[in-house]
Amino acid sequence: MSIWWSLHLRRDAASVPLARRLLLGTMETAGVDPDISYDLSVALSEACANAVEHGGDAGSSEPYRVTAYLDGERCRIEVADAGPGFPAAGRRAPVRAAHPEAEHGRGLCLIQALADHVHIGSTPGREGAVVSFDKMLKWRKDAPLVAV
Repeated sequence: MSIWWSLHLRRDAASVPLARRLLLGTMETAGVDPDISYDLSVALSEACANAVEHGGDAGSSEPYRVTAYLDGERCRIEVADAGPGFPAAGRRAPVRAAHPEAEHGRGLCLIQALADHVHIGSTPGREGAVVSFDKMLKWRKDAPLVAV
């Protein structure tokens, strides 16, 4: 079984729960284990929040893109924006833990903790950040779309 979808969203805080709900609905319909769905939805929310906050100039109308692939036993999610990207273009961007009292800066660390594989970098050929991550899927016993 393969399912994929792609969204182009405005850099607006209201777009984050929209992407999260679509992912959760897709996974519930497919029969993905709720714990796996929850982990991926939190990781997606963090990646979208980063795109909304850092994905372009203030007041910019540049959208960001979310693509999700459920393919066999794996889910892969990619969030790409048109912002300044990461300083280490072409290399893996460093992820540093936030200070315990900081109110921001935990998103990328959360994504790394919740996903099996994470790639954080810049879009080849143009500015922008790309955060992609994947996770092995587990299925409910009554999953209607389980891979055979």
